[in-house]
Amino acid sequence: MKFYFAPMEGVTGYIYRNAHAAFFNNVDKYFTPFIVANHHGKLSSRELNDILPEHNIGYTVVPQILTNNAEDFIRTMKALKAYGYDEVNLNLGCPSGTVVTKRKGSGFLAYPEELDIFLEQIFAEAVTKISIKTRIGRDEPAEFEKLMAIYNKYPLEELIIHPRVQKDYYRNTPNMDVFETAVFESKNSVCYNGDIFTTAHYEAFRERCPQIELMMLGRGLIVNPGFITEIQTGETVDKTILKAFHDKLYEGYQEIMSGDRNVLFKMKESWFYMMHIFSNSESYVKKIKKAQKLHDYEVAVDSLFEEQDIVKGAGLFSAK
Repeated sequence: MKFYFAPMEGVTGYIYRNAHAAFFNNVDKYFTPFIVANHHGKLSSRELNDILPEHNIGYTVVPQILTNNAEDFIRTMKALKAYGYDEVNLNLGCPSGTVVTKRKGSGFLAYPEELDIFLEQIFAEAVTKISIKTRIGRDEPAEFEKLMAIYNKYPLEELIIHPRVQKDYYRNTPNMDVFETAVFESKNSVCYNGDIFTTAHYEAFRERCPQIELMMLGRGLIVNPGFITEIQTGETVDKTILKAFHDKLYEGYQEIMSGDRNVLFKMKESWFYMMHIFSNSESYVKKIKKAQKLHDYEVAVDSLFEEQDIVKGAGLFSAK
């Protein structure tokens, strides 16, 4: 199995990726939070910092692009090619209402004829490999039959499928029946994404879909940065390694940000997820959330690591 790290806006930027790759060298591809393509073909300063080759040394990165305009996609793809990237990813999965109302992300799925024309145009001008991350429709799973017929017309590097519709957001359970049909019908390599939070979830998936060799992990890997190691070896992440990862992440944010508040905001975003793998973490996390100074934050974090343990098999949700 090859493992990919799904992008999460505000969390998995290059500082996070650098820290993760330094201690958990088992991600085959990291995908960036989406770049909003524009008619200039230029990246914002934040987007540029995130994809600069010197900020992403020692691991494979795939920039993700959000747009419904073929010319904007092509300009951005060419700009990324100039920075040395040989693959870009089209975001057709984002369920955010503000994105969907602009017919972008999973909102684009409701317009299959326009999507087909868009794909024809970008593949005609492709200077990199193109992969797609998609949901199975905007409103109904039945929409995916038509979408799959469109995807099969193009030489995708990979088709990453999150088997929910846009209206599900992250509720309900992934539609594995539609996913299995897609695997059978797809002319492109298929990667699975969705609700793999524990080793029990992973093993259940492998039992149902043993032919799948590509998996994208998102929230499950942010909750437990050592999740892939746990899958591969059966061993719970070493607490000293997790602390070293935390410290590198913390130091990385301090290097690029000014003021305690900004650094703490970024770290608290990560703790919203990581808290779930510690025993009896509630009182410690309350102190982390309340911290207004770096010193107070450090005391709370050190206490958590010293006094509590990582729970074997823990994740965002318990296995069903």
